[in-house]
Amino acid sequence: MSRRKRGLDVHGIVLLDKPAGISSNRALQKVRGIFQARKAGHTGSLDPFATGMLPVCMGEASKTAAFMLEAGKRYLATARLGEATTTGDIEGEVIQTCPLPDLDSQSVARTLENFEGEIAQVPPMYSALKHEGKPLYEYARAGIEIERPARTVRIHQIDLKNWQPPELTFEVHCSKGTYIRTLAEDIATSIGSCAHLVKLRRVEVEPFAGSDMVTLVQLQEARKQNNLDDFLLPVDAGLPDWPKVVLDKDQQGKFTHGNHFPFSADDITAGKVRVYSQQGNLLGLAELSADLILQPTKVFDL
Repeated sequence: MSRRKRGLDVHGIVLLDKPAGISSNRALQKVRGIFQARKAGHTGSLDPFATGMLPVCMGEASKTAAFMLEAGKRYLATARLGEATTTGDIEGEVIQTCPLPDLDSQSVARTLENFEGEIAQVPPMYSALKHEGKPLYEYARAGIEIERPARTVRIHQIDLKNWQPPELTFEVHCSKGTYIRTLAEDIATSIGSCAHLVKLRRVEVEPFAGSDMVTLVQLQEARKQNNLDDFLLPVDAGLPDWPKVVLDKDQQGKFTHGNHFPFSADDITAGKVRVYSQQGNLLGLAELSADLILQPTKVFDL
């Protein structure tokens, strides 16, 4: 790490276990402050009431964040049936009450299975999606309803964890762009009720395992012990499925200047790749074309 006027050049990914009660941006700024990092971003917001995995990308790792936005996610959610709120969660006001379904656990589990596969979701008004340059939640707070087209998302798997009326707890593995609040509401509608989320925890963001998460308290303690690097994953840790290519000295010079050039290797096919030097240093990301031309897409300054 080299000291600059605005902090340290810290490069890598921290898998923060975001606490409830703060926004994702506030959590990001806390991590950035602990590391004294000059630059940081995250790979997808969690609502303030939600907890769990928030990958924080610092320094050059922020150049990989956009690619990780495509990742699948896994959540543990608890919905309270019989009440709908303005926001679809505990932060809103109750706007509707409904009867509770008289169902046993097996019936509820079968209902959940009906939501596996591709489903259509109408994004909630209380979301960060933008309409004419403004997030939808701003319209919602002003009492304005905007028509939203349904979007297709994929539910890879959904499992019942507990059904103790009025609360339903389920775990869901889903594609990017899935709104768990909307999923809970749709599940409730399908069994003749309404619902809102009372708990939401993101337990995984592919390809990362939940066991690697770290809390703000742990990071603050690590700073005191001067071992923050123990919680810093490599810059390209979020792209393990991207093949690695190794460049010789001449190719490295071309790559770092943003130039494309012919490249071939027996075990590499066309597509997105991670680029390394012969010394094992990560140089950046590239696209290898079908005619075997290597085109830099992100050049790192590590």
